[in-house]
Amino acid sequence: MRLALFTDTFEPDVNGVARTLGRWTEYLRRQGVQVKVFAPDPVGRSETSPSHQVERFISLPFFLYPECRLALPNPIHLRKTLASFKPTLIHVATPFNMGLCGIHYAKKHDIPLIASYHTHFDRYLPFYNLQWMVKMLWRYMNWFHQDCRKIFVPSRSTLTDLLDKGWPADKLEIWSRGMDARSFHPNVNRKAWLEGHGINADRYLVMYAGRLAPEKNVGIALDAFAAFQARTNADAQMVVAGDGPAAEALKERCEQEQLPVKFLGFLKGPELQQWYASADTFLFPSPTETFGNVVLEAMACGAPVVVADAGGVTDTVEHMVNGVRCPADQPAAFAAALSELYYNRTLRLSLAARGRAYSLRQSWDSIFAGLLNQCSQVEADGGSSVFCHIGK
Repeated sequence: MRLALFTDTFEPDVNGVARTLGRWTEYLRRQGVQVKVFAPDPVGRSETSPSHQVERFISLPFFLYPECRLALPNPIHLRKTLASFKPTLIHVATPFNMGLCGIHYAKKHDIPLIASYHTHFDRYLPFYNLQWMVKMLWRYMNWFHQDCRKIFVPSRSTLTDLLDKGWPADKLEIWSRGMDARSFHPNVNRKAWLEGHGINADRYLVMYAGRLAPEKNVGIALDAFAAFQARTNADAQMVVAGDGPAAEALKERCEQEQLPVKFLGFLKGPELQQWYASADTFLFPSPTETFGNVVLEAMACGAPVVVADAGGVTDTVEHMVNGVRCPADQPAAFAAALSELYYNRTLRLSLAARGRAYSLRQSWDSIFAGLLNQCSQVEADGGSSVFCHIGK
């Protein structure tokens, strides 16, 4: 197999899609599969080492998701590279410029085509007052995926959402997400770590990690934390890991309201692991996830999780078994959950233990092995795809 991957975000970009695709390509190489990645230049070009396995193109940020870049590929260079590589399977991972290049080449040269669906962009639109674009977006998404042999989605809830949109059941497959237990684990010297960052180790630590943007409901996380403090009078501290377009407004709010919230910025794996492992509770109220990688990471590090009862996180978190689920837009419900975990240490430890046990069963290698088997079947079937309309 010679797989060409077209994506508008790739390592070293710091987001779940880029990291998942990076792991996928690394797994393929370990299995002896030749891979060529076509991706935009990352945000920080100096962070990227040249690689013959990744073709980069100049790009601009995408307004809904700045970590996803809109590439401006050179068509002559692209054709020459693909002609030399001779792909036997094309994987499009994002529905923007690079994905369009992959679809065009697959159709022109009769190469089997697969896609992976990572983001509910339609659910982002209302947070930017762009509800009027939802129907237009779905028409485009239907067209973009119509010639794909398989469309891999990260969770059962995402698959159900797409079935409700009229996407064909025989094309949709679940490609779940795994956990690297060597990178995410509960080991930490909590006292030394927190005090080294100016936080008293006796304080109750609530953590959020993820992009700081309206669709992530970070404001609701702050509402819930403030209400939790008022309800319990707890000596609590919140830390926020991540960055994004809402960062400055969130920081200003915390200063104005004198909320004890520390903004950590983007964190790399080892540092992120130490914060997860130090947290008494991980709070993640985002309703727009197709999976929610950070939730699984926090569980692997032994942090009990409180999440929105919406989106892909519901496939990971079973209510009051390995975490707590709350109505997505109700800060009072999240505050009540924080309060219950604060007062009930036994419940907190039980949820943490079960969450950790669940995460250890999510092996990347077994997940990728299943995905590679499906890719091999698509490749074996060859080209000559038949047009199939998607959508109602």
